[in-house]
Amino acid sequence: MTVLAQAKVSGPEIDWAALAPIVALTAGACLVLLVGLARAPFVRERVVPVFSALVLAVTAGLCVWQWGENESIVASALAMDDLTRSLCLIFCVAAVATVALSWRSAAAVEAGEGEYYALLLSSVLGMVILVAAQNFVVLFLGFELLSIPLYVLCATHMRREHSLESGLKYLIIGSVGSATLLYGLALIYGATGSTDFAGVAAAASELRSDALLLAGMALVVAGLAFKASVAPFHQWTPDVYEGAPTPITAFMAVATKTAAFGVLLRLFDVALISASSSWAPALAALAAVTILVGNVGAIGQSSLKRLLAYSSVAQAGYMLAGVVVSTRLGIQATVFYLAAYLVMNLAAFAVITARERETDAGDDISSLYGLGADRPWLAWPMTIAMLSLAGFPATAGFFGKLFLIEAAVDNEYAWLGVAIVLGSALSLVYYLRVVAAVWMRAPSEAVALAGGRMGGAGGRPAMAGGAPEGDVEGAADGERERGERGEPARPGVPARREGGAAGAVAAGGGGGGGGAGELERERARGDRIRQPEVAVVAVVCALATIALGIYPDPLFDAARDAGAAIVGLV
Repeated sequence: MTVLAQAKVSGPEIDWAALAPIVALTAGACLVLLVGLARAPFVRERVVPVFSALVLAVTAGLCVWQWGENESIVASALAMDDLTRSLCLIFCVAAVATVALSWRSAAAVEAGEGEYYALLLSSVLGMVILVAAQNFVVLFLGFELLSIPLYVLCATHMRREHSLESGLKYLIIGSVGSATLLYGLALIYGATGSTDFAGVAAAASELRSDALLLAGMALVVAGLAFKASVAPFHQWTPDVYEGAPTPITAFMAVATKTAAFGVLLRLFDVALISASSSWAPALAALAAVTILVGNVGAIGQSSLKRLLAYSSVAQAGYMLAGVVVSTRLGIQATVFYLAAYLVMNLAAFAVITARERETDAGDDISSLYGLGADRPWLAWPMTIAMLSLAGFPATAGFFGKLFLIEAAVDNEYAWLGVAIVLGSALSLVYYLRVVAAVWMRAPSEAVALAGGRMGGAGGRPAMAGGAPEGDVEGAADGERERGERGEPARPGVPARREGGAAGAVAAGGGGGGGGAGELERERARGDRIRQPEVAVVAVVCALATIALGIYPDPLFDAARDAGAAIVGLV
């Protein structure tokens, strides 16, 4: 006992400069939560989002500051290299766009601004830890830190039953995915005797046909496929995307997929690279099935969010080609496509967010009817996003798919490159249908969805502890308070009835359709002026999509640095 008491225990040496992005996100999430406790509406509704965006900007700046410094830190548990930093920049851009789209979102108000943005920052923190992990324990910690805040964020629109359903579905399916991943990691540890990627790589070279290792790899692929929306583990994606608040859907579509592919690249191209002959053919088959399932599933969708959900499934199939080839070119192609996917997807979701607030059609494709004539600043970003997702020339999506096809062909997976081409051709069926809705349909053809707008504020479901009478009056009182503060009314929330016929009119009953229609038009014109940040996100992302399609060299250079961070690949 005396010897143990006198023994000197020292922790691992920490490079704080390399760890700075993680420290910034951790401190920022805590501070945002504390600032959100302020009672002043200005602090909660203005200062908290701006401060959240500032934290993300600082994190991105720290990544750029350390660019080129490839090292392992904290006893080699984390790899802070250019691959991690390039993906961290994608996370930060996606989160900043989400903050802008959430600025006037009812979900942030209902959940509490401090909690909402703190959860968003916590999820970004989990993503950074996940893609930097070089140890199974750290990998799982990052995986859970990514997932748990997203379960809550999906259900933050508490006056919409679909939002609560979305959070519950994501929680259940995500828990199954986490358990499957953990079981697979445990089997790999049992086969190799190590939790470090380096130790697993050394042992796996002699255990390529070991049943325990093969079973572990299969379960790990299944667990990560849930998160990346790879078929046949994609069933949750359309329902969760449709039910979650649209800003959170946008964040999940780009950032969560980036995190999933980041860990796939590091795990399979570092720890399990010596067993690639066992897992690569299986992943290639999954990629082909995913491309087919995603594109076919999107064809019949009328909901834009469900359409983009199935589109994201197909896009996951394309990106799997970069993981399958197990080469430096494959990593470069995957990182390039993830960055291109970021800007074109955010442009599309920004337009959907704007139209949900302006029309009664929610995220239905009819909400885009007449957009080209009425709102060209939103019509062009949606058009550019759809064409880029389809892989049209002069867009970022074209070079991204070309890069992935080149990586597949160079590593004797030419048939997978052909599958990418055929999938892109098939995707034109639904992408061009969206473009046609924007430019070739008149607003008069739109049919309002039954029950009104999906994004509106309705009664709180009983499963959330609400009662219809109390929720209606509570919402009306909230609108009256917003009016007293000089803030715009939220569409879809009834005014408080004061009694008699006047009360009925105030509640939206109205005596004639003409007056109600005029109020709707006035509301729409007001919303157009009051949500410039949404239009800015759409326009900036669309311009970035075109810029990267015309001059992709800066992104090529960043992807090349990210690929060079993984040593030992050809």
